[in-house]
Amino acid sequence: MIPSWLHLAEPAIKKVGLTCLHLINFGFAFHLFKENVAGLCFMAGPSMLPTLDNSGELVLESILPHRLFPNQLGRGELVTLTSPVDPSRIICKRVIGLPGDVVCVDPTGLKAHSTEHVLVPKGHIWVAGDNAAWSKDSRDYGPVSMALVRGRIAARIYPLNRFTVFSKNATYIEH
Repeated sequence: MIPSWLHLAEPAIKKVGLTCLHLINFGFAFHLFKENVAGLCFMAGPSMLPTLDNSGELVLESILPHRLFPNQLGRGELVTLTSPVDPSRIICKRVIGLPGDVVCVDPTGLKAHSTEHVLVPKGHIWVAGDNAAWSKDSRDYGPVSMALVRGRIAARIYPLNRFTVFSKNATYIEH
């Protein structure tokens, strides 16, 4: 036998239950959107100075266009990728070379002779941080598999006074 007070509480219990289900649905939808379409990411560290500040900035990571058109990466684009050194980390780097490009391993001469060049293999890209002195990038671990690329950095959102929409501004020599 059900206690009589339970009948009085039944509408409130249903309402709480439905609210919980709505919150869970929203959480799943938010997660799916962030992992597959786009999301806000906090980027911090010295490797992308002066493009991204060392103390950290909020950026918009665009994932869906890369998933739909993975071969349309461009030189100069900022990308997010799973670190080849530490797969638990997501890093941000600039695309320097595409499959088939011949790139200078280290134009600064800090990590390799500035005369050393490499052919970027099919299915790989060459990435670098904008602050060569503080960046771990393709100069350290070589060409990066395109399968590690998560998405592109579309814009800096915060701080508001530095709001920027990023584009493919790259200068390179065609052969």
